Amino acid sequence: MGKLVFFTIIGLLIYWFVKSRQTNETQEDMPPEAIEDMVCCSYCGVHLPKSESVSAEEKFFCSDEHCHQFLDTTE
Repeated sequence: MGKLVFFTIIGLLIYWFVKSRQTNETQEDMPPEAIEDMVCCSYCGVHLPKSESVSAEEKFFCSDEHCHQFLDTTE
């Protein structure tokens, strides 16, 4: 009975070791995700990805509404 427990534990340790090595290899093979620039809304200060922002007069905004409100107050 003691030998059965011993070999079961050894088998589980080997399985765990092999599984952890496979996980590390797949994570290394994955390309890093593209890092996108973040911008700050000139009206409310919210930070958002540059691709999701609205730009006008070299300023960035989180929505068209904030863009129009900012431009109306500066005129």
